[in-house]
Amino acid sequence: MRPSKVPLITLILVLVFFYLPIGFLVMNSFNKSRYASNWGGFSTYWYERLWERTDILAALGNSVKIATMASLLSMVLGTAAAFALERYKSKLQDAHRLLVTVPLVLPDILMGMSLLLLFVSFGAQLSLYTITIAHVTFCLSYVALVVQARLQDFDFNVVEAARDLGATKTQAFIKVTLPLLAPGIFAGGLLAFTLSIDDYVITYFVKGPGSDTLPTLVYSMIKKSKDLPVINALSSLMLLVTFAVVAVSQRLTRPPATPS
Repeated sequence: MRPSKVPLITLILVLVFFYLPIGFLVMNSFNKSRYASNWGGFSTYWYERLWERTDILAALGNSVKIATMASLLSMVLGTAAAFALERYKSKLQDAHRLLVTVPLVLPDILMGMSLLLLFVSFGAQLSLYTITIAHVTFCLSYVALVVQARLQDFDFNVVEAARDLGATKTQAFIKVTLPLLAPGIFAGGLLAFTLSIDDYVITYFVKGPGSDTLPTLVYSMIKKSKDLPVINALSSLMLLVTFAVVAVSQRLTRPPATPS
């Protein structure tokens, strides 16, 4: 085998390993038969059944509400953290950087148990609000890192020029800094939205009665074989939305083209 073909074959094997199961899932979502082992013909029947499930629609609504609030709060807190980490250098900021990056490597089950103990110790009732707070704790770390990466290439001379022309700190931030950082902030927000709407482990620990999100509901549905075709249809739609969000996020984080 020629050495030049080894990377290509490795890439193909990795892509097949990752995306072949997803391809089967999407294919079975259009299978008229209830069982994946039997192809009953192409049909959108399970997608039609999906919209008749009020429990799925309610869980989807909960997931979207939580992900939206978690993304907005993470964009604000994560941007503030990124500014502090990039502009100020001290031992306190080293500790701050550690606190921001720890949620990225901390096991989800450990974070979920810790947050549950925290809420219980404060006597908080588990609900959509506790899920939102829990999601903010790990989403803001991703936003902070994305915005900080944007700040590393940021030309602060533009801000100083605005100040020299008479702009106040607030005006310079709103009219100069914020528009230039907006793509990075929104990219971090989209990443936070995707992570929040997809989270299961942490949500399982901090959710209360009647506050099921889409991942927790899907997990309970998997135990019933009659619901598997509907789950295939739901997963296919979520896959489409995820790809769209990732594409937009990559578009926003792409460095601007330099004029020739």
